[in-house]
Amino acid sequence: MKRAWEITTAAKEAAVPHLKPKAVRGPAFAEQPTPEQAIRKQISDPVADSGGPQLQLFGAIQAVGNRGRDVRAAEALIPAVWQAYEAGDDVELAKLVAQTYALLEQAPKDPQSPYWSYPEYRNFEDLLAEVAFPEKTPLSLSDDELFERLHAGWQGQIAGAAVGTMVEGYCTPQLKKAFGTIDGFLRQPTTFNDDVLYELAFLEAVLKRGRAVTSADIALEWVGRILYTWGAERAAYQNLQRGLFPPESGRQQNPWAEWIGAQMRGTICGMVAPGDPAEAARLAFLDGQISAVNNAILGEVFNALLASLAFVERGIRPLLQRAASLIPPRSEYASVLAFALEQCEAADSWETAWEACRAKYRRYNWIHTYPNAAAEVVALYFCGDSFDACMSIIALCGEDVDCNAGQIGTLFGLMYGYPALAPRWTEPFHDGFDSFFRGWEHTTVTHLAQETLRAAKQF
Repeated sequence: MKRAWEITTAAKEAAVPHLKPKAVRGPAFAEQPTPEQAIRKQISDPVADSGGPQLQLFGAIQAVGNRGRDVRAAEALIPAVWQAYEAGDDVELAKLVAQTYALLEQAPKDPQSPYWSYPEYRNFEDLLAEVAFPEKTPLSLSDDELFERLHAGWQGQIAGAAVGTMVEGYCTPQLKKAFGTIDGFLRQPTTFNDDVLYELAFLEAVLKRGRAVTSADIALEWVGRILYTWGAERAAYQNLQRGLFPPESGRQQNPWAEWIGAQMRGTICGMVAPGDPAEAARLAFLDGQISAVNNAILGEVFNALLASLAFVERGIRPLLQRAASLIPPRSEYASVLAFALEQCEAADSWETAWEACRAKYRRYNWIHTYPNAAAEVVALYFCGDSFDACMSIIALCGEDVDCNAGQIGTLFGLMYGYPALAPRWTEPFHDGFDSFFRGWEHTTVTHLAQETLRAAKQF
């Protein structure tokens, strides 16, 4: 019998990219499926805009195993799950899915797993015990200049995310075979992306509460305003609706709690704390624990540090190295960054470094934090301070491309302003911003930047 990780990895590596003629995400994308559809989507639910494979139930088994649990009892149900799915027996399938999640919740510790050789980080004080964050660096920017950086940062994020939604869920060999190189948008881009919803919720909470913002404040904006959730964020969202608030909303009944959902929303924490890495890290931890635990929260901290320091560093590679140095050195997440950096330093091309990372983290789902953190490192290390080169590399790395490209694409605008972005990356949007987030359905990038500046001034 194949292990869950073997099933999901084989699906990704065999998947052939096929470019859809237009984006699927939009207002109708947030509509809820029927109960029968929802159960079947647990087994196979290709990504709407790219067609990349999503096997959420098997990914859950894989993710719990990655977190040091013995998942063999859950894996024993896989043949029956496939049989019910292929036979269209939705009654039996619903029963088996429920049983699988119950077994994952009860999965015992696997003492042989390397996961247990690293400490767990349950609160921000655990980070402070290991990391001496530098003092805030005063900005030598006027309000107009800071607005420009924030506006360009949002433009970079929106462009990067749009590139990524077209190709997410695939692996490098298949992407190269299908497209050769990826040097821009492969079709007409759109701003619709579920990743950004959580950043908007964070922004709304900060605008209302300022420095006193709590995880619960942000979580309430999720419940009130977010119209679409998936994976770890859906599990947390359902916990919140039942009155289970952070940090328990991220910890309970959430097998995907170390997937990329926290890492994909870290830059907003750095954007409101420019030049203040300690505050950016604190905010990222507050936000991350709504739906994530441990290493996944550190992923959000890492992207928050990159964004905060981008205002005061010069050079993408020095920025990368400085942010990586501020992650708790004993953490497994730090070991991922260190491995990726070592491969980059030893390699003469991004392809060589990335192939080593791809092999190292092959047992992790393409939506897991680790392979995507490694992809960020490789793209930032080899991009030569070029947004164009960075987008090309990160797109061809595959994995969860929209999360990665959106987050690191932000850094170029924050560091260099508008000159970092060629017009071809921004003109298709005409400063417009549409989303399925209540209150921000139809607005502008300018408004996003203005509100982010207003939030930043509270810190």
